[in-house]
Amino acid sequence: MSFADPRDGDLEDDASSTSRHSLLGHASHMLLEISLPKLALAATMLLVIPALLLGAAPKLVLWVTEQAWRGLSLLAFAAVAAGVAWAWGRDLFLIVERNFWALNAGLVQPLYTALREGARLALESLAPRRDLATTRRIAGLAAGGVLALLAGCVAWTVGPLPSLTVTDFSRTGLLASAGDAIRNGIWVVAVYLMVGAPAWSIAEALAGTPEELGPTEDGEATWRIAHLSDIHVVGETYGFRLECGRDGPRGNHRLDRVFDLIAQEDAARPLDWILVTGDITDAGRNAEFIAFESVLARHPGLARRVLILPGNHDVNIVDRANPSRLELPTAPGGSLRRLRMLAAMARVQGDRVQVVDRATRRAGPTLNAWLAAGGRAAALARFMDRGGLRAGLAARHVWNASFPMIVPPATPDGIGVVLLDSNAETHFSFTNALGIVAMDQLRSAERAMAAWPAARWLVALHHHLVEYPRPGAPLADRIGTALVNGHWVLQRLRRIAPRIVVLHGHRHFDWMGCCGGLRILSAPSPVMGGPDSEERHFWLHAFRPAADGGLAMLAPRRLAVPGEAPGATDQAAP
Repeated sequence: MSFADPRDGDLEDDASSTSRHSLLGHASHMLLEISLPKLALAATMLLVIPALLLGAAPKLVLWVTEQAWRGLSLLAFAAVAAGVAWAWGRDLFLIVERNFWALNAGLVQPLYTALREGARLALESLAPRRDLATTRRIAGLAAGGVLALLAGCVAWTVGPLPSLTVTDFSRTGLLASAGDAIRNGIWVVAVYLMVGAPAWSIAEALAGTPEELGPTEDGEATWRIAHLSDIHVVGETYGFRLECGRDGPRGNHRLDRVFDLIAQEDAARPLDWILVTGDITDAGRNAEFIAFESVLARHPGLARRVLILPGNHDVNIVDRANPSRLELPTAPGGSLRRLRMLAAMARVQGDRVQVVDRATRRAGPTLNAWLAAGGRAAALARFMDRGGLRAGLAARHVWNASFPMIVPPATPDGIGVVLLDSNAETHFSFTNALGIVAMDQLRSAERAMAAWPAARWLVALHHHLVEYPRPGAPLADRIGTALVNGHWVLQRLRRIAPRIVVLHGHRHFDWMGCCGGLRILSAPSPVMGGPDSEERHFWLHAFRPAADGGLAMLAPRRLAVPGEAPGATDQAAP
């Protein structure tokens, strides 16, 4: 007799399941499995070399300035510097910005979040009746202060001030200067932590307290949107999800039931959009995108209104089968995953979304027209076929320039959609979930929306702007999933809060609330969180124009996705 059904999976399917293994268990396993030579090389490229460059930069600038005084005239030196700034200033600024937020994502945010969330858990356990918002403010301010104190000790140990002069160009002198540069880099990072950590805690305290969404308005809906997120499509008929293993559904059967429900709603009254806020796939593999588009192909009427954006599982999972695998920054994997997602967006919505022209900051050509212009699509196809370091850097530039994507309103006072990329660049599956919204991307979105001053907007991204006002989340759910500059994004979007609603996913958490007047809708996953036999759900949101020119939100509808009887087989899904 057979004692196992292969469709039910086994222990190996749970290797990466966060519901079967603790954060400490995952970390211990990865430390045992990771390639130590690759870890050393990656640490050199991501930490040692940047620290060396950061520490050597003031020495180099001071030396060049001294030479300019001796040889060139100061006016000629300034002209050369101005020419460099004119030709490459924007690119240099974007590089500095990405590295600035990468420093926050890789150092400030994890340290600060670990201290803050540990303090929150302790305070929530010791004083469960204390106001949650007050507890979190106290914990955040305390974490910022402790981290600043520790960073100050490091800065004083390697400092107390950086060394800026180069007096000896012998081999011994240059080696000493290299040591000085590394110490300078450590000193700069430590001083930044001294300032940055308290600044983050103060920004959190001033950002306001997230609150549950109040009563919605009554009336007839003008626009209706189905909000999905984190559908985690797999490429196998009975594939299992990276995060849930056997605690999740088999294959993509449940997703078919989701689209069947949407089709029924659309038949009764047409929907405006089906918005999927990231994690379309489980690991950004070609077979997963094929499976997702196969689901859309069975619903061609709905496919024309589907809008997707990238989640961390679409672009940052290095190896679905081996979470311990580390990817070097020069490897093509990160660019390949982003281009797979970009190609899928072009197929799904390329003729309906517009790319923002960086020069004018206005909605420009459609995504497909933009990719075709200047041979971009052909160059991306060559990279995906042949690789190459320079081609990979160019591919990342195209990816960054393609966001935000805009669906303009049909009328000047209608409703449009803004699609943002909120994923940080990571090289390790264990840190894949961090998020960042680049300053240039958000400012481009703001300028594009300003071209329709009477319009309403749905602003969609993957990561959550604020932590939900509910206690009890385990430490593993709090650390490593944040939008690093979420408070800055929140402050920017508040300026037009009456006319917009923010929609996101990422945490698989069902929450509708507001923070400082900005309405935020978090989507649960209609797929993750339970086996096939359990019911899941998603939401239909309804909106209409408000009398004051804003966007009024009506009562949403909860659509239950029925479970499947144990042992049943749904042949509809591939």
